[in-house]
Amino acid sequence: MNRRRLIASGAAGAAGAATLVSPNLASAQPRIRWRCPGSFPKSLDTLFGTQEYLARRVSEMTDGAFQIQVFGPGEVVPALQVLDAVGGGTVECGFTSGYYYLGKDPSLAIVTCLPFGMSSRQHWAWLTHGGARDLYAEVYRDQGVVGIPAGNTGAQMGGWFRKEIKGVDDLKGLKFRVAGYGGSALQKLGVIPQQLGGPDIYPALERGVIDAAEWVGPYDDEKLGFHRIAPFYYYPGWWEYSPSVDLMVNAKAYDDLPAQYKAVLNAACTESWHWMAARYDVLNPQAMRRLLAGGAQLRGFPRDVMQACYKASQELFAEIGAQNPRFKRLHEKWDAFRIEQTQWLRVAEDSLGNFLAVQTAQR
Repeated sequence: MNRRRLIASGAAGAAGAATLVSPNLASAQPRIRWRCPGSFPKSLDTLFGTQEYLARRVSEMTDGAFQIQVFGPGEVVPALQVLDAVGGGTVECGFTSGYYYLGKDPSLAIVTCLPFGMSSRQHWAWLTHGGARDLYAEVYRDQGVVGIPAGNTGAQMGGWFRKEIKGVDDLKGLKFRVAGYGGSALQKLGVIPQQLGGPDIYPALERGVIDAAEWVGPYDDEKLGFHRIAPFYYYPGWWEYSPSVDLMVNAKAYDDLPAQYKAVLNAACTESWHWMAARYDVLNPQAMRRLLAGGAQLRGFPRDVMQACYKASQELFAEIGAQNPRFKRLHEKWDAFRIEQTQWLRVAEDSLGNFLAVQTAQR
């Protein structure tokens, strides 16, 4: 017997068997095409870039069988109407944040973030092991969608102001573009909050329709050019410690997906959540240096302003909870998790972080 021929024949047979048990995914699964409008300008290569990244990963993990075509604001629907389009079945999915739609249900604000909330690390723990996904599922179900966490900006800045904020009185009458319930808390202190989509902020600031505006942080803010109009750059963005962006999927479209595609979609969203947060952490310090070198004036909100805003936020949560049992229930669970995490990280990490910050400043 020719042993070489036998080995070659066996190897060929094994390769053929492998082919049979590992079929090409694209031919084994249906070809699906979805449309995905988003709320974030195409000029922002981290926010809109994450939307593109997510679509690319879904395609790569299915050998091109599952394609998601992405669109910027206004190409299919306006920036702040993405949830309506997805829930109504106009499109299969959308890339946006729940707090843009809190007028439909105040609990949608919790889905994204609440003032004086959690860090991105704490937020991810809440989403994955703290029970948040199950709580949020009932909120999104009423809107006809399935919400999958798909991005996080990390801690944001407090925004660009034409004049300095030296105390609480300087907030009175201020027309401020601010998202979520941060605006409602500030309204208690005399601010006139404005909710505008990303593409509309610069023109409003330029024309004097608003006096101040916040968006995300140095990298995006530099691209949007706010520093050319309002020189004072404030921190921290206490209303958006770590806002989460979701891929909102029409509930029927999600239910109709093969199980393998659902797994792919969720895995791609998890990647995208961390991809966005990490990219901002890399790009924001570089952009901050450029902004300061160009004349931007960095300011911290005075302590009395921060304390007044914290008090106003807690009052707001109590008022909303008194009117909305679901918000009250979700907020109580969210707040209990936040408090426990804050106490733990204060011992485990914040102490070291503060020490290192002092040592670095002294070098």
